[in-house]
Amino acid sequence: MKKSNTRNYIIITIFTLMFAVLVSTNFDLLSKSKTLIFNPKLSTQEYNWYFNPRDDGKQPEPIKEANFFKKYNAYYVGDPKEKVLYLSFDAGYESGNTEKILDTLKKHNAPAQFFVVESYIKNNPEIIKRMEKEGHLVCNHSKNHPSMAKIVDFEKFKSEISSVENTYKKVTGKNMPKYFRPPMGKFSEQSLKYTQDLGYSSIFWSFAYVDWYENQQPTAEYAKEKIYSRTHPGAIVLLHPNSKTNTEILDDVLTHWTKEGYKLKTLDYLTKNK
Repeated sequence: MKKSNTRNYIIITIFTLMFAVLVSTNFDLLSKSKTLIFNPKLSTQEYNWYFNPRDDGKQPEPIKEANFFKKYNAYYVGDPKEKVLYLSFDAGYESGNTEKILDTLKKHNAPAQFFVVESYIKNNPEIIKRMEKEGHLVCNHSKNHPSMAKIVDFEKFKSEISSVENTYKKVTGKNMPKYFRPPMGKFSEQSLKYTQDLGYSSIFWSFAYVDWYENQQPTAEYAKEKIYSRTHPGAIVLLHPNSKTNTEILDDVLTHWTKEGYKLKTLDYLTKNK
């Protein structure tokens, strides 16, 4: 082999090895990165959360996709053997009812969790401060209320959550509790993993009813019958604070639950006793 060819061969070999090492190192770093983020093994199939309600005091059966909830710190119920309830409210805007709801919760010394979007915090800072001061958890419901399952890019996904965190801290001076409710109950395996990577638990629900249409409010009798008949140990109850009916019946509902032997807890109790 000529000297020139030998030299060229050596140079090419050195560059090939250097390139291989560089690619291998970067891939290893990316694979260990918290913000990396595409894992082809995780499904991006979008699911809509629902359950089969029961009227016998037992927990409802979830959709089959809930079988991977525990893997990603996702919950829809608590302990089926413990008469504990987790009352939650999803708030996208203020309709003038929340202060009354807080008054009723205070009367019963009952804690709740309020899942709020960013605009709610910005528009109602004093209510947010009161929630936090009175022992309720103010939790993350995203910035813009999108289907999180449709957001494949991790940085965009992260911004939907971190933006709410930052706004909450500006208002209260405290870190937001690490609980996230997926808007509209839409999720994928990948979105649950992204949420977990951000340090959050995903919180679904085991009771809800159509209470959010302000101009089509259910009667008090209908609402109470639905709530009472479907109450069960470990229930994560989802209500909407823009509901006039919810506001009016909450005192009776809390009284009823107490008589039935139920206690209300925050999600901190749920996750610490999983």
